[in-house]
Amino acid sequence: MKIHTVILAAGEGSRMISNKAKSLQPIGGHSMLKRIYETVANITDETSFVVGHEKESIIKETESFNGILHISEQKKPIGTADAVKSSFDSISDDSKVLVLYGDVPLIKESTLKNLLSLTKDSLTILTTELEDPFGYGRVKKDISGSAKAIVEEKDASEEEKKIKEIFTGILCCNKKLLAEAVNDVNNENAANEFYLTDIVSIICKKGFKINTCIVPNEEVKGANTKKELSELESIYRKMKAEDLMNMGVTISDPSRIDIRGEVSVGKDCEIDINVILDGNITLGNNVSIGPNTILKDVDIGDNTSIEAFSHLVSSKVGKDCSIGPYARLREGSHIEDAARIGNFVETKKTKIGKDSKANHFAYLGDAEIGAESNIGAGTITCNYDGKDKHQTKIGDNSFIGTNSSLVAPVTIGSNAYVAAGSVITKDVPDNALGVGRSKQDNKENWSKKKD
Repeated sequence: MKIHTVILAAGEGSRMISNKAKSLQPIGGHSMLKRIYETVANITDETSFVVGHEKESIIKETESFNGILHISEQKKPIGTADAVKSSFDSISDDSKVLVLYGDVPLIKESTLKNLLSLTKDSLTILTTELEDPFGYGRVKKDISGSAKAIVEEKDASEEEKKIKEIFTGILCCNKKLLAEAVNDVNNENAANEFYLTDIVSIICKKGFKINTCIVPNEEVKGANTKKELSELESIYRKMKAEDLMNMGVTISDPSRIDIRGEVSVGKDCEIDINVILDGNITLGNNVSIGPNTILKDVDIGDNTSIEAFSHLVSSKVGKDCSIGPYARLREGSHIEDAARIGNFVETKKTKIGKDSKANHFAYLGDAEIGAESNIGAGTITCNYDGKDKHQTKIGDNSFIGTNSSLVAPVTIGSNAYVAAGSVITKDVPDNALGVGRSKQDNKENWSKKKD
């Protein structure tokens, strides 16, 4: 049986006080809608997004999603049952329908798999328990433990109000039964809306057993305000940190790490406070990440340390390297094994060879540097002529003196030297010394002439 997921994303979210649709509010650097879709993408065959408010922006967000996608529009906001109904034309009759919400982004893939496995020919609902369930629909069960109704707060007896298990709104049901039940939902309530919760009692009256799947409350929290959004962010941060610690990572303070992507780690990694991990991150064995560091789309080899306040983007760092503190590796940087990039060194589209080092205060852009070379403080590869970018090449075992400017395109050979303070505009051959500075001329008694 095919799995067809319906993600409800038609809500306005007026309490967010934002021009963005509610489901487009960010969690962990990506929209809530993207978060929930990424969770379900591996287990669903097709997905329908039910849109309404700010539909154009939601449709645009889904354009980057992979998979078989459908867009359904709820013309008027008249309830969740009507929203689900609007997607039926795109769902085949032989499907299991999984209903999710665009503003409930923290549910786990394992939970959804369990929900699907419990759903045979009937309905399975996802529930949670609250210490204080005031305002929520209580899950009323029969003697066998099967759900038979969702009792709203205003309709609940004193005994029913003691029930702590509530319905999250998330469910799975075969298409035919779901469609029949939704068609039977009416709007005879104070809000004149068609509530999806009503299908529980409708399906129960048809004689079907309704399974429940209970999960921790943190997984099914939604956000209607910026305060609640902040609470979700904290929960997300905690969940991702726990995932890393379960993989063996030592984290100084789980409340002070932000994980905004997918992280793969080896053994014995350590991460200090205020670190941001964004995009696709790979850490080898025994990698240490210093405080206040940002990593985005990077691959870091074994036994490498990234020191405090460093910023690495779209870069690859080899084994046994030392990066920082205050280093910046921009897109296209490739640091080979045992290399050293020190404080206030910036690289861009640059390869640093094995055992080479740039210890401090340098800009190395559009450069290729060989093995065992030394780049002195204040060195600049002058890669931009005002119109085009040009490359600088430095061979193996070469030495670039302090405060040198290498005006690209230019090649410095292997075993070559560049004298400190030089402006190099011509190639320096292997084993040569390049000197590009004017001869010092001292003006005797010059200061007296100023008097």
